[in-house]
Amino acid sequence: MSEPAAIHLYDVVVVGGGAAGVGVAVALQHAGIDNFLVLERHTVGSSFASWPAETRFITPSCTTNSIGMLDLNSVVIGTSPAYTIGVEHPTGWEYSNFLKATAKHFELPIRAHTDVTNITRRGDRFAIETADCPIQTRHVIWAAGDFQYPRLNGFAGSNLCRHTATVSSYAELDGDDFIVVGGYESGVDIAHHLAERGKHVRLFDRENPWESESSDPSVALSTYSLERTRRKAFAEQVELIPHSPVESISLLDSSYEVVTQDGRRFCTPSQPLLAGGFEGSHTLVSDLFEQREDGFPLLNEHDESTLVPGIFLCGAAVRHDNLIFCFIYKYRQRFAVVAKAIAASLGLPAEGLEMYRMWGMYLDDLSCCGQECEC
Repeated sequence: MSEPAAIHLYDVVVVGGGAAGVGVAVALQHAGIDNFLVLERHTVGSSFASWPAETRFITPSCTTNSIGMLDLNSVVIGTSPAYTIGVEHPTGWEYSNFLKATAKHFELPIRAHTDVTNITRRGDRFAIETADCPIQTRHVIWAAGDFQYPRLNGFAGSNLCRHTATVSSYAELDGDDFIVVGGYESGVDIAHHLAERGKHVRLFDRENPWESESSDPSVALSTYSLERTRRKAFAEQVELIPHSPVESISLLDSSYEVVTQDGRRFCTPSQPLLAGGFEGSHTLVSDLFEQREDGFPLLNEHDESTLVPGIFLCGAAVRHDNLIFCFIYKYRQRFAVVAKAIAASLGLPAEGLEMYRMWGMYLDDLSCCGQECEC
């Protein structure tokens, strides 16, 4: 009787094949780590490919590598979506293709169509459960992203809304009068496209992001979105309703009634649209991280869990004190930090990461990544 085959032990498993997963995987290569695997629930860049067809990046892509700067939307040194795709504000589908091309160029070991169902720490290694077979690894990098996990339960009746993440194209929306709940980037995006089609839109937000004084696009509207709010169609067709958190939504006969917390009532025959953001995939592994007061995972200086050593976080959910790394050009700065920490635990010198320091992507501390700087 033959002995059962031994289960391969990886040094690192990256969960997620989006911008964060692809970027940190290449950083692992540069750190001299080759015994790693990337697990992707669907295919590389699938979250971007599922964006509404009209939605584009708010951060511009520009081929600035010649003067030592990175394209804002690149995840790997020496690459540029602007050069590869040839557009300044890529669509999600275009950026998905860029990520696929990057993964192919660097020959990343990616296992697609693999859904991770559980991660547990067992002694000095992790057991990752999938529908196919268990996987063992010394380190885990959680980089599963946000877009596939929309926030749906913010108020009573929110289930009656359609989240913007479920819209494949704004052209498919029937009706002439729309209410959009959430006035940040996604809300402005959908309001802009509906207005361009001659639709009337009422855009609600609990605050007033259209007039924020902050210079940090993590908490204020990007210039790209602000410019859209000044266009003729937007000004004529969109009614901005600030400081109006929604209390409830109900369906009355053939009309939806939206009630704000101060008691105002608004009606529309069209299904309300919810642009309330995303829960984020980090909620799926909350048992492996301590929680900050704002609900995000608590991390040490290497973006590692303070509760379960060996599991790291990459992507838009990374937070340090009041620093928010929710854009690609912000969270990519942490790839080399994670890769270097893992390389050190494996006894590798990680000499290939010095190029990250020259390009400003590896930081010895967090002091130059504040909300008011242009990271």
